[in-house]
Amino acid sequence: MTHPSRTGGQILVDALKIHGVDTAFGVPGESYLDVLDALHDSSIRFIINRQEGGAAFMAEAYGKMTGRPGICFVTRGPGATNASIGVHTAYQDSTPMILFIGQVGLDFMDREAFQEIDYRRMFGQMAKWVAQIDRADRIPEYIARAFQVATSGRPGPVVLALPEDMLVSMAETADARRYQPVQASPSAAQIGTLREMLAAAKNPLLLLGGGTWNAQACADVQRFAEANALPVACAFRFQDLLDNEHPNYVGDVGIGINPKLAARVKNADLLIAFGPRLGEMTTSGYSLIASPVPQQKLVHIHADAEELGSVYQADLMINSGAAQAAAMLAAMAPVNADAWRGTVAEAKADYAAWQQQPPIFKDGSAPLDLWQLVQQLQAAAPKDTIITNGAGNYATWAHRFFRYGGMRTQLAPTSGAMGYGVPAGVAAKIIDPQRTVVTFAGDGEYMMNGQELATAVQYKAGVIVIIFNNSMFGTIRMHQERDYPGRVSGTTLHNPDFAALAKAYGAHGEVVATTEEFAPAFARALEHTRTQSLPAVIELRYDGNLITPGATLETIKANALKAKG
Repeated sequence: MTHPSRTGGQILVDALKIHGVDTAFGVPGESYLDVLDALHDSSIRFIINRQEGGAAFMAEAYGKMTGRPGICFVTRGPGATNASIGVHTAYQDSTPMILFIGQVGLDFMDREAFQEIDYRRMFGQMAKWVAQIDRADRIPEYIARAFQVATSGRPGPVVLALPEDMLVSMAETADARRYQPVQASPSAAQIGTLREMLAAAKNPLLLLGGGTWNAQACADVQRFAEANALPVACAFRFQDLLDNEHPNYVGDVGIGINPKLAARVKNADLLIAFGPRLGEMTTSGYSLIASPVPQQKLVHIHADAEELGSVYQADLMINSGAAQAAAMLAAMAPVNADAWRGTVAEAKADYAAWQQQPPIFKDGSAPLDLWQLVQQLQAAAPKDTIITNGAGNYATWAHRFFRYGGMRTQLAPTSGAMGYGVPAGVAAKIIDPQRTVVTFAGDGEYMMNGQELATAVQYKAGVIVIIFNNSMFGTIRMHQERDYPGRVSGTTLHNPDFAALAKAYGAHGEVVATTEEFAPAFARALEHTRTQSLPAVIELRYDGNLITPGATLETIKANALKAKG
């Protein structure tokens, strides 16, 4: 049905409602004032952010949590460039997201007008589709396509530019229907071939990762693993696809992988890679799986047909969404697993041993034991707690030692983007306020988007932020000491009093410097977020020499100097 004449901004907001949008993130700009006006009377909640990078990260986190496109609005030029980090993350993480950018008017186009950028060129390799809507009567068409593209096949980001004069122009146009995500499914013959390969295996391993997962898909793949006694590992920062307490879960295949698990990946005679792209982080720099022809028999299941065969020539390539393939695998008749049944318990024992207290803390000399901290957090936090983090060595303490409770208890960027943890934590608490949300953030990481703590206070999002303050860009310092021992350059940080800064925002703030202080501080933070619906910050001050669970900066430096002679 064609509606009475509406502005472009109103048509756009009406279209978002049709496609099920309940929340949008952004920073306001004069280039899309008519959209802001249309949102005024809309049921869509517009979360005002403090910087476009934070807004884009929040939209990406929304896409991860819900499986629906995260919506972000920013203004032209500087706003778009700030938001680009979230688009890059959504692309590498296979997350559905739509970024709307206010654009200069059509009458000023191609003159390098104030803040004008050609977004097709800017985002061309960073998004699944980039377009500009020049006519208000075509908004429903463009919005429907944006949702369709963002959610179908391998999910990802879409960018739409909105010329300012288009948004205020009037048009009579019909609305589109709600989008329907499209995913491929395995054929019965492919499932039959997979079963034959599994029945012939002696040492199989199931590796989970990638996008398109939902709760039912996770339950189905768990049934498949149980029925066939399969050890299950999860790809880099997809550790929540199977409850880490499950007997079949054997660890994560990513940065700092358990050497025994790495050996299992290398020595598997059948590797079923269900969902991951098998990128650099998951393959340890393409060393665990040889390219282009792996030594292991490889089954690769992925939502994007173009990804299959692009790096690895698998023995069986299945183009399918996670839910579609998982349902068929769950219904598959089990094979005789006697040849490898015992390896599950062995691999689980290796995982448990990998999670034990690392040697750097066993002598008790460190005032703050970060391993003990994670144990205390695990004991105090509900099983469905969401852990978010960005990039940095501090994240190892979560990835290696925290046991994720299942689907959507982990929000972390496979793109390796710093600054992700705080916005993702705030978004998670806004989306699901009843759940406990804990953000791990390095001191360098926090300062990149710590301003979103103001967003958390404004919207009463009671996230708990744990800041690992070692007064340095720790990951870079580690590499620096390894490659240029003793020549510290560009990695030392002088930080604010993070606890005092949190209080200035209106949040709860504490400093923890000893192991004994953490549990009561976390209990107070948890109580504050529950009773006040406001965020809390716990600043950890500890010896920066304790750079990873397996090594200190001193030993890294000493080994490097020894190697150099």
